[in-house]
Amino acid sequence: MQSRAVSHVMTRLVLVGGALFFSISANAGEADVVAATATKTGENTYRFDVTVAHDDTGWDHYANVWQLIGPDGAIIGERILAHPHVYEQPFTRSLSGVSIPAEITGVTLRAGDLVHEFGGAELYIELPAEVGQTVTVSD
Repeated sequence: MQSRAVSHVMTRLVLVGGALFFSISANAGEADVVAATATKTGENTYRFDVTVAHDDTGWDHYANVWQLIGPDGAIIGERILAHPHVYEQPFTRSLSGVSIPAEITGVTLRAGDLVHEFGGAELYIELPAEVGQTVTVSD
């Protein structure tokens, strides 16, 4: 009888502990793009500096990617983020040499994390027209 009671208590502790762990991990929310700069570096070539905000909690839940999305929904460029930025929020990372066809005049920037993938705040940025020109947006 006592073994059954102990088993019941242990089962409840595991369930409560799992719920607490999940709620702590889920509290980090989705990754948001909060600012970006696009610089035209050559004919149809650009550099992007993208600032992402996310409450990274460690290796199990951190912002792990940002992407450039074309008007048709296709991924034009992607920057993989290889580690958590727990103590560096928000943070900015760059991607150079992005080739974008001349007919595309703007792109959408989105960020993802390991738990939620995509779904946070996105930004739209118009592409600069002249080589050496820079455009900046923020939320």
